[in-house]
Amino acid sequence: MPSHPAIETADDDRAEAPSKTRAKQHSQALQKLGLALCGLPATRLDAMPLPPQLREAIDEYRRTRTHEGRRRQLQYVGKLMRSVDDAPLREALAEVELGSARDTLLLHQAEAWRDRLIADDDALTRWLHTHPDCDAQRLRSLVRAARREAALPPQRRNLRSYRELFQAIRPALAEEAT
Repeated sequence: MPSHPAIETADDDRAEAPSKTRAKQHSQALQKLGLALCGLPATRLDAMPLPPQLREAIDEYRRTRTHEGRRRQLQYVGKLMRSVDDAPLREALAEVELGSARDTLLLHQAEAWRDRLIADDDALTRWLHTHPDCDAQRLRSLVRAARREAALPPQRRNLRSYRELFQAIRPALAEEAT
C-alpha cells in the first residue's frame, strides 16, 4: 500500500517534537526556576543575565500580595522563561546555593575549632601548625579567656571571649577555603 507524502511528514514531525507530557514538565521546571529566581535578593538578580522583561515580571511578582495574583504572575514568569536560555540562570542559581552552603560549612568548622581549642591544649598546637601566619599570642590569650569564662557558673558567663575566639578563627578558615 503506497503511503501518502503528507502523512509521512506528519509522522516525522511528531517523532521529533516532544510529547505533551514532556512539554508540560519542561514548562513546570522553568516555572520552578522562575520561582527560585523570585526568591533571590535584588543584588543577586542584578548580577544575573536576565532580559529586562523577565526582571520586570520578577519584580512584579514580588510586589503582588494576593495568592491568585502571584500564581498568575508566576505563570507569566514561566512563559517568559521559555524564551530565555535557562542554563546560565541555573548555573548562577546553583552558585548562589553553593555559596550559602559553603558559608554554613565554614561556620560549622569555625565552631568546631573553637570548641576544640577551648577543650584541648593540643588543638592549639595543631591550629598554629596549620595556620602559621596566625597571631599566636592573641589566640592563646583568647583561648585562656574563653576557658575562664567556660569555668564560670552559667549565670555569670559573659561569652565575650567565646565570640572573639570564633571571630579570630573564622577569617583564617575562610582564607584556607579559597
